[in-house]
Amino acid sequence: MRRLKIQDSELMKIAVQQEILRSGESRYDHRLHGILLACSGKSSYEIAELFNQSPRTVQYWIQRFEKNGFAGLSDNERVGRPSAIDTDIQQTIGKDLRKSPRDFGYHQNLWDGKLLSFHLKKQHKVILGERQCRRLFHVMGFRRRKPRPLIAKADPAEQLRYKKTPAVSSEE
Repeated sequence: MRRLKIQDSELMKIAVQQEILRSGESRYDHRLHGILLACSGKSSYEIAELFNQSPRTVQYWIQRFEKNGFAGLSDNERVGRPSAIDTDIQQTIGKDLRKSPRDFGYHQNLWDGKLLSFHLKKQHKVILGERQCRRLFHVMGFRRRKPRPLIAKADPAEQLRYKKTPAVSSEE
C-alpha cells in the first residue's frame, strides 16, 4: 500500500493543532487519542512527539484518566475573579440602558463607558472602570452608537443637494 501524503503537511499540521485548541470538544478528543496510544503501548515521549505536546502534559492526561476516568480528560471549569455585578444588578442595568440617560437626570443623550461607570457608582455602589463598562455593553448585547456630528450654521437644503443619494419621501 502506498504511503499517504498531504500537500503542505507542515502548514496543515499547524492548522490542525490550532483547530484542536479552538474548542473544548476537540481538546477532549485529542486527549482521548493520546490515551488510546498509551493503551497501545506508546510512551509519553512518543505520544508527546506525535501530538507536539510536552511529555509531562501527556503524563497529566494519563494520570487524570486513571484517577477520574473519561471525566478527567475534560477541561475543568476555569475559576476567575468574581464579578462585581451579580445577576440582579445586571438585569437592572439592562433595563436602565434601554432608557435614555436623561431619564436619570444626566445631561447626555447616549450611554457611554464613562457615564455607565458613574451611574453604577451612584445607583448600585459598584465601582467599575470605563473600559470594564464598555466591555459590559458588549457582554449585555448593546452596541456603541455615536451621534452624527452637526455642522454649525449649515444650510439643510444645500446639504440635501450635496448628497449622492436622494432622500426617499414617504409619499411615494
